[in-house]
Amino acid sequence: MRCPFCGNLETQVKDSRPSEDGAAIRRRRSCSECGGRFTTFERVQLRDLMVVKRSGRRTPFDREKLERSISIALRKRPIDQDRVDRMVSGIVRQLESMGETDIPSDTVGGLVMEALKSLDVVAYVRYASVYRDFRETSDFAKFLGDEGLNETIDEPHDIKQGLGEQDISPSDDA
Repeated sequence: MRCPFCGNLETQVKDSRPSEDGAAIRRRRSCSECGGRFTTFERVQLRDLMVVKRSGRRTPFDREKLERSISIALRKRPIDQDRVDRMVSGIVRQLESMGETDIPSDTVGGLVMEALKSLDVVAYVRYASVYRDFRETSDFAKFLGDEGLNETIDEPHDIKQGLGEQDISPSDDA
């Protein structure tokens, strides 16, 4: 494994253990050249998945891209990173177990929406706003109505609690 600090190809594994969800092996490594320490994860990959975009273009499935899009939706939400990792692993396992190598992007998005809905409603709505390309506030209102989410908000102060003024500080670049 190449050292991310100096590029040296000679690194040593100092410790190996299963990750929390058991879907990966966590390895602590050190570089014999610069002494840098870093962690790698080894995961089982059953098959090479390709995501078929709406335009018909095919791109390799990228777990990190999936993690990034989910973390954007969950930004400043009180969700433990272990739960997010388990969710991502579950989505990847579902995709791999479908038996197909070409997965429509709608399928990936649908699985993410389903997982986020059960994890955090605010993140679910955030993700949906990008995934379904909301352009106006009426798109949000229609989505919330269709999903039955507006019934959980009784009064305007509930919205403030859900989105949280505490989530926005003066130093944020929002």
